[in-house]
Amino acid sequence: MPLLSQQCVLYGVQTRALIQAVKRNLDRFPPDFMFQLSDREFVHLRSQFVTSSSRGGRRYAPYAFSEQGVAMLSSVLKSKRAVQVNIEIMRTFVRLRRVLATHKALARKIGAMEQKYDGQFKVVFEALRALMEPPKRTKKPIGFHAEHPA
Repeated sequence: MPLLSQQCVLYGVQTRALIQAVKRNLDRFPPDFMFQLSDREFVHLRSQFVTSSSRGGRRYAPYAFSEQGVAMLSSVLKSKRAVQVNIEIMRTFVRLRRVLATHKALARKIGAMEQKYDGQFKVVFEALRALMEPPKRTKKPIGFHAEHPA
């Protein structure tokens, strides 16, 4: 989940402006859209940054936003950048809906063809289903590996 400072950069606004916009629109940010880090999480986060000191930095735990919260932020902020982000989010949703609709229609057509042609093209249908599956993510190994000498 992105933290508050990342959202400020994304939308081109100051942290205080973003917090103010969120507080003015709290009804738009249910717990699955946004939450504030617990004291324990905040202490752990602070320990990750060497530059934080008791005199500077945040005094209050930051907020974290889900994908839906990020989208909602773009609708409550008034910066030109936030408006552009909001427009792109809406366009992306439309494109995604089209892709999903096409995928469902294709799956229905393949199913109908499979029933019609029985086992004659079983291998072809299995290959088509495999191609429709999203690619599996593979983790790349970290560190030194003996098979790649320096």
